[in-house]
Amino acid sequence: MNKKKKTTIFLVVVLLFTSFPCFSTATQSRKELRVKEVVNAIQLSRVVPPNTIDPSRVTHLSWRPRVFLYNRFLSDEECQHLISLANDDNKSSGNSSAKVMEGATNLDISLEIKDEITSKIEERISAWTFLPKGNGKPFHIHHHVGPEEAKENHNYLGNTSTQQQNGESVMATVVMYLSNVTQGGQIIFPKAESGSSRPKDKVWSDCTMNSPITKPIKGNALLFFNLHPNTSLDPMSLHARCPITEGDMWWTTKIFMVKPINQPKSVALKTSSDDLCTDEDDNCQQWAAFGECERNPIFMVGTADYYGTCRRSCNVC
Repeated sequence: MNKKKKTTIFLVVVLLFTSFPCFSTATQSRKELRVKEVVNAIQLSRVVPPNTIDPSRVTHLSWRPRVFLYNRFLSDEECQHLISLANDDNKSSGNSSAKVMEGATNLDISLEIKDEITSKIEERISAWTFLPKGNGKPFHIHHHVGPEEAKENHNYLGNTSTQQQNGESVMATVVMYLSNVTQGGQIIFPKAESGSSRPKDKVWSDCTMNSPITKPIKGNALLFFNLHPNTSLDPMSLHARCPITEGDMWWTTKIFMVKPINQPKSVALKTSSDDLCTDEDDNCQQWAAFGECERNPIFMVGTADYYGTCRRSCNVC
């Protein structure tokens, strides 16, 4: 019996040792395959970056006016792409909006060019702000060099009105920083309130107050609403840009109007009920599902003076 047990044990040990390399090779092959899958996934994500919104990067700064900050909204590549487009467009067209001041070129140019990158940025803005792309004006790119005069009236839209353009109300403004700046250039809201429970924050009204929240940082985006949710003017949204005291700064603005940019002027003259029962934006069904018809009826449904954006999705016709 002892000899048989020894023989059996010997055979088991031999089988284990002879089969172990196979198990090791199979395990190693699976690991190598898994590594290749991970590498391929990383490479794919770099080639086609996801055009999604990360709520963890968004900070609410104020309710009066409504102001939100999105950290790292634009990538370095997107910032450089917009700067390159502005430079190329200015050189090719000899744009008169490029002004020479004290030996430095201040560029203010409306970018009519659309490509894959700018389209993705516009889609991301619409997804973040819930504002329809059709209501947005083209990117307006600026490059200003300091030092600027402190007494000048600076803002993020050049010398045009920040509340109205061509007689139409501005609904919201998105400011995206394309470069860092050494000193100055931050946005302030002189009429902003911090709430009844605490005193007014001087960061929003004093250019001498430095704060990492308001400092222009490359890639960051600032969203503020010029109107209340009921589309009445928010006087607290009146803003200014502090002068650039050192260095230079690139930024771009995207403004959204109350009405679609290319909406026909004669839309109110139509008599057919089918023609009036339309959605002016592809996101209407999603907004209606989120309850925007009840929360924002003037914009979604419309009034006698304003043709609603999502009348069909809100089931009003």
